[in-house]
Amino acid sequence: MNKLSPITTHVLDVSCGKPAANISCKLERLNSQSQWEKIGEGVTNQDGRVDTLLSSPINKGIYRIEFLTKPYFEQKKTNSFYPSVTVHFEIVSPEEHYHVPLLLSPYGYSTYRGS
Repeated sequence: MNKLSPITTHVLDVSCGKPAANISCKLERLNSQSQWEKIGEGVTNQDGRVDTLLSSPINKGIYRIEFLTKPYFEQKKTNSFYPSVTVHFEIVSPEEHYHVPLLLSPYGYSTYRGS
């Protein structure tokens, strides 16, 4: 069994009311040279979740998750306005768990800090 990542995500397709499976995700952190560096990646499972983005502890800083949504909608034979969605967030308490859900539809999305 994989250890739960300190940063997790969950993608729900609100256009059909179901989890969005098989969406590739990339986790990046802004480094001290103001460059983005990839520190993790994953693919949403059948429940739309990725809980293995990162196996190491996290530090304070600015992070982002990029969700590659175009292939998901193409597989559903649905047009989409957003080929990808990137969510930026800041970690101020590295000892806490950070859950970043994405509510997705072909022409809109929203996110929030989950638990």
